[in-house]
Amino acid sequence: MSGLWHRLRATGRLMVGQPPYEAYLAHMARHHPQAKPMTRTEFFRNREQARYGGAGGGKCC
Repeated sequence: MSGLWHRLRATGRLMVGQPPYEAYLAHMARHHPQAKPMTRTEFFRNREQARYGGAGGGKCC
């Protein structure tokens, strides 16, 4: 049941423009190892800004 809950939660977040923080951390480690990743709160705010009025869409790559 927890696997289903995890997938439903991830789907809900993606529907409102919130990709998984863990995926962001993995991306940063792979592609930007020298950069300090955002905190979970900073990441959430960055994604909100990108979805609701951020300049440039908030994408790094």
